[in-house]
Amino acid sequence: MTEPQRNEPGSIPRKVIAALRHRVRQMTVVFLCLFLVAPALAVEPDEVLDDPVLEARARELSAEIRCLVCQNESIDSSNAPLAKDLRIIVRERLVGGDSNQEVLDYLVARYGDFVLLRPPMKPATYFLWFGPLAILLLGTLGVGTYFVSLKRRAASDTPVPLSAEEQQRLNELLADTTTENPSVNNPQTHNGGRSESPNS
Repeated sequence: MTEPQRNEPGSIPRKVIAALRHRVRQMTVVFLCLFLVAPALAVEPDEVLDDPVLEARARELSAEIRCLVCQNESIDSSNAPLAKDLRIIVRERLVGGDSNQEVLDYLVARYGDFVLLRPPMKPATYFLWFGPLAILLLGTLGVGTYFVSLKRRAASDTPVPLSAEEQQRLNELLADTTTENPSVNNPQTHNGGRSESPNS
């Protein structure tokens, strides 16, 4: 007959560890599914067109249009009310017979080139294309300038040695201080200036 295994105090039983691992795996799968499905949840059922070809075109266009509230997210994956309005406009224009380019042109005329996730390269959109790089370069330049000035300031803050005249004056002041207050250099002076002998 085998003896039942006894757990040492403070140890966790193997069954508990296995159950925890199983639970963690389940939660990971659930979170991955939610993460992958989240963009599809932005398009609400009442927005979906009955014609699957038009719906596919609407989804394709929605992936190219920027949510003006979320900035770096397409209207296809944004839950913002403005993104919903834009999705409805796209679908209405498609149902009305507009081509994909006509829908994009309509939105650009109404909201500007910023509404496109990939705006065209032209002088009016140079800031959209090169603005982030310019800001990064300016920030790097600013940080570099700050550290160079710190280094220069540290180099200029090195102490200048005293002249012979200044050193002599300092020595005189220190000598006057020690003669006026002998307890400064006397380690045996305690208790308010009274001197105690080591034997007492």
